[in-house]
Amino acid sequence: MNEKLEPLASKEERLCIGIMSGTSCDGINCALVRISGSGSSLRAKEAAFHTEAYDESVRNRLLSLAKGNEGGSHELTLMAFLLGDLFAEACLRLCDEAKVDRHAIDLIGSHGHTLYHLPEPEVYLGRPLRGTMQLGDVSRLAETFSCPVVSDFRVRDFAAGGMGAPLVPYTEYLLYRSETKTVALQNIGGIGNITILPKGCRPEDVIAFDTGPGNMVIDALVSHYSGGKLRYDDGGSMAAKGKTVPELERFFLSDPYLYQPAPKSTGRERYGEAFIKEILRIADSYGISAEDVVCTATWYTAEAIRRSMEGRNVGSLVVGGGGSHNSTLLSMLREMLPQTRIMTGEEAGYNSDSKEAVAFAILANECVCGQANSLPSATGGSHPVVLGKMQL
Repeated sequence: MNEKLEPLASKEERLCIGIMSGTSCDGINCALVRISGSGSSLRAKEAAFHTEAYDESVRNRLLSLAKGNEGGSHELTLMAFLLGDLFAEACLRLCDEAKVDRHAIDLIGSHGHTLYHLPEPEVYLGRPLRGTMQLGDVSRLAETFSCPVVSDFRVRDFAAGGMGAPLVPYTEYLLYRSETKTVALQNIGGIGNITILPKGCRPEDVIAFDTGPGNMVIDALVSHYSGGKLRYDDGGSMAAKGKTVPELERFFLSDPYLYQPAPKSTGRERYGEAFIKEILRIADSYGISAEDVVCTATWYTAEAIRRSMEGRNVGSLVVGGGGSHNSTLLSMLREMLPQTRIMTGEEAGYNSDSKEAVAFAILANECVCGQANSLPSATGGSHPVVLGKMQL
């Protein structure tokens, strides 16, 4: 082990920050976490949580750059360093709110912002390649907090043949597994992802994959119909005024991702601009109202989750992420899954919004301790690897 890391890894307790910027481009989530141990002996306790919305101009550029056909090396360089500044500023505010001196922070784990994710091969210059890009330079974090910073978690799993996603199931296995019952957790961010922890499971028994769109499609439609005034369907109020329509249901049910076997991963590349344009084209051709379009898109998020649980015999499902605040979506899930108890993170005693930020603090902790922190059963990797690149 690196001589600079040995004192940190051997500390009885480490004060860590985890940072997450999701595909919805809503903003930066950062969590202050007290961590002891590693691997199966790990214990983690959330001490504080801060979320900071992106300025509208930043959000719009992130959404545009995520299309894959805008920007260039000049803008990507600037955006990487802008995000680095914003991440550091958000973490400083977290420390201020928690009344913790920034120099007391032992370790930071930053997921960065996923700008592009290609889990399936694409031919480039005659060679089939897969890849992923998370933006957000971490040098500013290392300089501001004078502690090791771990980032770029996904790429090592790609090298091992995996999809680099989902990564949170490893931390869910550490924190939520049970010897007596099967535990299922559904995150609904921009993309939906599920983790199923069979009772008494080992790491290789964990079932986890991206279910499909979470809030991403709903958010884009609401923004379109509101002329950009609204970022999301607050509480599912717009969907609640509509009904599902068969013309759009048929389109959603033709989505190839729905029938792709797990492990699988997806992102804005599949459910971005082209997907939204096709929804709007169908809506216009059949005269479907905005409320009905949003309602049917909400139904599809729930339907994708329902299908992911078929034959799993799960008694309860804990829902986190921004989608846990959409009461229309939760009502649809409860109707589709009458034998399953659907709970929000808060109802189960967790913070629905902080889970992913906490996860990247834990993933950074495992990296520092030299602990393999990937789950091949979730990512499709050929073997467990230590995820993360470190800046000391």
